[in-house]
Amino acid sequence: MDVVVLIGRVLFSVLFLSSALGHFTQTEQMAGYTASKGVPMAKLSVLGSGALFGLGGLSVLLGVWADLGSLVLLVLLLLTAVMMHQFWKVSDPQAKQADMINFNKNLALAGASLMLFAFFAHDSCLGLTITGPLFNL
Repeated sequence: MDVVVLIGRVLFSVLFLSSALGHFTQTEQMAGYTASKGVPMAKLSVLGSGALFGLGGLSVLLGVWADLGSLVLLVLLLLTAVMMHQFWKVSDPQAKQADMINFNKNLALAGASLMLFAFFAHDSCLGLTITGPLFNL
């Protein structure tokens, strides 16, 4: 079971770690897009969300308070879905569909993050983690 959970954590974390890298290597382009969505302090928001995606991804990957890392990812995913993928405000059909897909992807990942939180906070015998849970359910 420990190896299966570790493989799942690796697969789950790849998205967030690669996203964090993109936030830092393509900051200006992402800040322009973020500003076009009406997000305040776009550049700072890109850098801050990149740092939190990276920390949350590393937390889950390494098993360092992975329950807290899962909660960080949950909040970021919900905020990103609502602030960046407002498909209900888009009139162009192609852009609307792209935003709807990304909105739903973020909701699904938020659900997975919530399940990971419960999993890590409930089971202290996960093995292959550096620390135990910060929360206890």
